[in-house]
Order: sequence, then structure tokens, then C-alpha cells
Amino acid sequence: MAPQKTVGILGGGQLGRMLTHPAALLGIPLLILDSGSYTPAKQTLLPPENHDGHLDGPFTSEPHIRELAKKCDILTVEIEHVNADVLEAVEKEGLCEVQPSPSTIRLIQDKYQQKKYLSEKGVPVSPFGELPPNPTESDFKAVTDKLGLPVMLKAKTLAYDGRGNSPLKSTSSEDIQRSLDFLGDRPLYAEGWCSFVKEVAVMVVRNKEGQVKSYDAVETIHRESILRVCLAPLRGEKSLNARARQLAESAVGHLTGAGIFGVEMFLMADGSLLLNEIAPRPHNSGHHTIEACHTSQFENHLRAILSLPLGSTDLIVPSAAMINILGASSSMEPIEIMRDNALTVSGATVHLYGKKESRKARKMGHITLTAQSDADLTENLRTILFAQPDADAQWINPIAPPKPEVSHSHAKPLVGIIMGSDSDLPVMLPATKILDQFEIPYELTITSAHRTPDKMVKYAKSAVNRGLRVVIAGAGGAAHLPGMVASETVLPVIGVPVKASVLDGVDSLYSIVQMPRGIPCATVGINNSTNAALLAIKILATAIPKYQVALEEYSKKLEEEVLQKCEKLEIDGWDKYVKETLKK
Repeated sequence: MAPQKTVGILGGGQLGRMLTHPAALLGIPLLILDSGSYTPAKQTLLPPENHDGHLDGPFTSEPHIRELAKKCDILTVEIEHVNADVLEAVEKEGLCEVQPSPSTIRLIQDKYQQKKYLSEKGVPVSPFGELPPNPTESDFKAVTDKLGLPVMLKAKTLAYDGRGNSPLKSTSSEDIQRSLDFLGDRPLYAEGWCSFVKEVAVMVVRNKEGQVKSYDAVETIHRESILRVCLAPLRGEKSLNARARQLAESAVGHLTGAGIFGVEMFLMADGSLLLNEIAPRPHNSGHHTIEACHTSQFENHLRAILSLPLGSTDLIVPSAAMINILGASSSMEPIEIMRDNALTVSGATVHLYGKKESRKARKMGHITLTAQSDADLTENLRTILFAQPDADAQWINPIAPPKPEVSHSHAKPLVGIIMGSDSDLPVMLPATKILDQFEIPYELTITSAHRTPDKMVKYAKSAVNRGLRVVIAGAGGAAHLPGMVASETVLPVIGVPVKASVLDGVDSLYSIVQMPRGIPCATVGINNSTNAALLAIKILATAIPKYQVALEEYSKKLEEEVLQKCEKLEIDGWDKYVKETLKK
């Protein structure tokens, strides 16, 4: 068996720290180059046995990079702001292998060149234009004439967490100077304004043999241009997740080298996706994969660059979130408060990065949150977000909505109750009472197979991607609603035959129960939405254990009620029982 290859990491921050965890479990030797002896990454893994220690020096320094290269078999990065020229020379001289390739790192370092390259390859991106060195007001007016106003001015290099972006709303001297003061003396370009509805990210891993895997897309939520929350998986219309993954894989396919890549994009109002930028390394939007996926982005990065079998990227939980812990000031107390609060939350895992100095907006750690449903995730997410120093209900409520008022739909339902007409509502109300009793999040609405067919199809097709697990559909007469919905979704559909003015609901029963082969639709008794709700809960209980417990308690209560009636019947006799008990 060949000796294990030693991996050198340029950068010793939190991404390097999280690379050390799978490296230790897999027995992969790591050497870290960064200034200081106690950086976040150096705290968590000893250097290989035959080395004196991790390297102390700037990860951009040519002598230090060359020293690291001589001691390693493969060099990789945890930050892209490295010296790509030296990496290219190191590889050409045969000192060691570099992954991802230096040419990819160089391309991604310059956001304008990256955007231009991807556009030339046919990847959809927002419109953009280059600004010359030391741009004048006429240069800004020329680019805004092309792109319109407003535009986003961006630094080509050394930009992250919004530090290289400045919106330009007009070409007035004051607005131009304000942006130049913020961006500093750096080469700039402009992007057309993207009125997106969501920001989306996909982690993509590719090994040296060209095998590519992507993780489920996530929604990324920023505040003041800094990522604050990720929600996984991305919710939306039926094909959205698949389209985002396909775009990300296609974009990464135009780059060279192995490893993990973070692909950021915009979801536009018309449903299209525009690629924003790519990071050639582990990314903040993939931190949830540590607890939420079979194989984390960090482990898969190591597997990819070492030609080890890539791990599964599948989620192992239905719902997950990542919440960044940001510094509020120089004090560590707010960090400790957020940590201690998260420790009280079911499904929460705290990752602090070992940084000894806090400052405003500095990434000090993150919290991963996993749950069996979006509703549970949302409730726990509110607890975590409201413990942050800048907690603001106006910002938090759209991300993690509060529980609904009585008789109103839940924002994150597990069960959907639909009916063809408002006249069916009295029949469907008992289902809501059962779901309320079991504390099941649900929604209720009217959609007709005949009068609102487009709405019905949209509802059915989007049900899975909105987090629904079961649909209860009530209908009378021709009663086509349950069957039509069943034909448009992979979710189980439970039909409730509603008794109409003629045929006593038998027509509805026959219509729902007699579905063609291949399109099953469960059917309960006429007007029996109570059983429909109980069946829905039994379906949920196959995946969510707490509902199994609740059903057992419910069954036990039913049994006790019957036994009490038996005892009373024996004591009173049936004549008295009928007169005094049944007539109450």
C-alpha cells in the first residue's frame, strides 16, 4: 500500500480548521501555511509526525509557498487570494501538485475575467462592463448608458463579503465619488442591476478523473452584504433545485482542477437563474453539509484532490439551516451568549472558529440546525436568530415566520388540505381539528379541478418543493380534484368524498376510488375528513418519530374511552345506559 499523501493548505483560517476534522478521521496528513502559530486551523490538528510543525508565514509569500511545496505532495487553498504565479511555477518545476489548478485560481481571483470567461462559455450571467484604470465621470456615464441605472460597481480583485461592492444609483459627482471612496484604488467593473427574488448557492465537487457531484441548492440570505443564513434544500417550483445544480455543474465544468467549488447565483422573477460568481474552495454556503449531508464539503474536497472515492452529497435530514455567528464588537460576550442559546435548541450544533479577537461583522463561528420538517426548523431558527445581538423581527419574520393565527395556514406546512368549493369546508373542518390536536403544521385552500385548473396544477407540481408531505383533497359530485392532484404530484393524496345534494356522496366515492392503474389515490369514507387527517399523520409518522408516539397516545385514549363505556354499561345496564348516556 502506497504511503498516504501529505496535503499542504495555503491559509489557516476557519475553512482550513474545518478541513482538519475529516483529515484527522481519514488519517490524511496536513501541513498548514499561515502567519502565526495558533491560527484557527493550526489549533485542531497536529502536523505529521515527521515534521517539526506547521509553517509560520504569509500564504502569499513565494519562499514560504516553496518551502511548503517541498514538504507536501499536493497543495490546496482555503482562500483564493494567494500567489497563483508561484503555484504555477511550483507545479511546473515538479515540486508538488496543485489543486484546483493555478489557472483556475488566477481566473477566479479577477471577478471581471471570471465573468467574461463564463459569459463566453455560454453561462448565463448578469450584463457587465469594464471600467478603465482611474475612471472618469464620462467613463461611468458610458458604462451606465450600456447597463442602465442603478449598477453595482465591483472591485475586480480582493473582494469578499460585500467589501468590494458599491451600488451606484446615479452618475452624479457625489454618488461616483462615494463609491470610489468605498472601493479604494482598485481596478473596477460594473454589473447591471439584478432584481433577484432569491440568492442561491450550490456546492460542486469534482475529482481529478472528472467525476462531478453537486449538493442540493440552498437559499442564501444576506444582511448588509454578509451571508447570515442558509436554508437547505432550496424551496421553490418543481425543477428549481435541479436547474440550479445543472447550472452549477456546467459552470464548474468549464474550469480545470479538482476540489470543491462554491457557485453563487441569482433567482430572477421569471424563474431564470444567473450565475454570480464561483469560489474555488470550501464555501460558507456549504457549512451545513457537515451535519446535514452524508459527506461534508470539506471531506469531499480532500477526497477529490487525493483521488479517493467521492462521498454521497445527499441530505440526511429533510430540512437544515446554517446561521453565521458574527462579532458585534471587541467583546466575546455576545459570541458566548449565542453559543449558550444554541445549546438549548434541539438539532443545533455550534462551531466556533477559535478566533481570539472579535470585531464587528467578523465571522466568529456558525451554527448548523437540522430538523425533521421545515416547520420544526423554522421554530428553532427563530430561537437562534432572536439571540443574535442585532435581532430584528422585521428581518427575521420573513426568514422564519411565526406560528399562524388560529384558523390560518401555516407558512411551512407538512399537510395540504384542498377542496373544490367553499361548500366543502364544513366537511373538511374536522380534519383541521385533528391536525391541530396533533400540532401538525398545515395549510388550507380552495382549488377546483374544473374552475381553476391552472391553479390546481401549479399547487400539485410545487407541493414537494414547498415541503409538503401529504395532500388531503375533498370533492363532491364528479370529484375529480383528488385524482387530478394525484396525477401531478409524487406525494400521497388522500381523497375525501363529499356528500352532494344527490346520490348521497356515493358518486364522489366511486369517482375517487376508481383511479386508473399507476395513479393511486387513497380514499376514506364519505364526509370522513377525520380519518383522512389521521391517515395523513400515520404517513408522516413513518419518517417523524414524534408523530408515532402521538398516534400511540391517541389510540390508547380511544381504547380507554371504550373500556370506560363497557364498565359503565355493565354497571348501569343497557336500558339505563341508553336513557341516560346515549341521549345526552
